[in-house]
Amino acid sequence: MVKKELIDRSPLRVFEKSIQGGVGKGNIGVVASKKGVGKTACLTHIAVDKLLRDRRVLHVSFAGNVDHIINWYEDIFREIAKKRDLEEVQRIHDEIIKNRVIMNFSFAGTTTEQILGSIKAMITEGHFPADSIIVDGYDFEHGTLERFQKVSAFAKEMQIEVWYSASLKGEQPKFNAQGIPVDVEPYLDAIDVLINLRYEGEYVHLEVAKNHDEIGVKDLQLSLDPKTLLIAE
Repeated sequence: MVKKELIDRSPLRVFEKSIQGGVGKGNIGVVASKKGVGKTACLTHIAVDKLLRDRRVLHVSFAGNVDHIINWYEDIFREIAKKRDLEEVQRIHDEIIKNRVIMNFSFAGTTTEQILGSIKAMITEGHFPADSIIVDGYDFEHGTLERFQKVSAFAKEMQIEVWYSASLKGEQPKFNAQGIPVDVEPYLDAIDVLINLRYEGEYVHLEVAKNHDEIGVKDLQLSLDPKTLLIAE
């Protein structure tokens, strides 16, 4: 399969259609679940899809292990290429990694202004005009709405789409009556798209709890493949 066909047939086209064409420039999306369900894989699949479409991705990690993030990208790309029998795999791989930058920060030891300053310097002075920012490992429990709103304002200023992962507390995370995880509820006004990951049998299903101006759970008819962790129809 050639790259264009792989892009056109990706389940992420269904995903985008389900959320009104995508998160959109200047907006924030969040993928939420308890630990170990597949948030990082889900975000990495979204990022790799963007890279395959020749878009630039800046991955911000608070996890403290850049090698771990690089391995996720390598594994997800390899699984996509194998699943779709992609042609010219090595050439495409070498092309897309040029459009990805990974930045690692300490959540406790770095201010939001320092983080956004570093990102802006990478975009402007580093000549890396990112289309999307992936934020992995952000601590919603110990973060603040004010800190989150600064990122929202930055996204609008720079016209960049931002995706966060959100780890929910406990084995049975709590949700309000509208399906919003209580751990991220304080941030809801600053979130444009909220995706919950939930187990159903062997599969992890994707459901949208906030879709821009719409609030309320809707199954996206998409799931994470239990073997590859790719988003699948």
